Amino acid sequence: MTSLPRPASSAILQRDGRFLLVLRRNPPSADMYAFPGGRAEEGEMPDETALREFAEETGIMARNPRLFRTYDLLTRAEDGTVSSHFFLSVFLVDADEDQVAVAADDAADIGWFTLEEIRRLPVPPSVLECAELIISS
Repeated sequence: MTSLPRPASSAILQRDGRFLLVLRRNPPSADMYAFPGGRAEEGEMPDETALREFAEETGIMARNPRLFRTYDLLTRAEDGTVSSHFFLSVFLVDADEDQVAVAADDAADIGWFTLEEIRRLPVPPSVLECAELIISS
């Protein structure tokens, strides 16, 4: 039996060739750096989820969400059972330059990273793919 994926969204903020990433405290990407984001709340549209989660995890009020990529993220336990299944909508967002990012909610740490730095960090494959697509465009 397959389960329907749970909706989730993340947001990409880029400044001067650097991407804002948070160090995840909780599964499914615990101890990995990722774009700020999380699970949708009941009745929430994907772009609303992206903006809410971004604010909760970074303290920055982002705006102008533009859908960039989507991912069907299926994680299996060692015995083959599904441990998590998310449909992730990834948005590009804007924010005022004077807003300072602060790790909050389930973010253990936060930072601005270049693509080269991201390649050396523990990140989900979708994060590296998005960063590479943005830099190469």
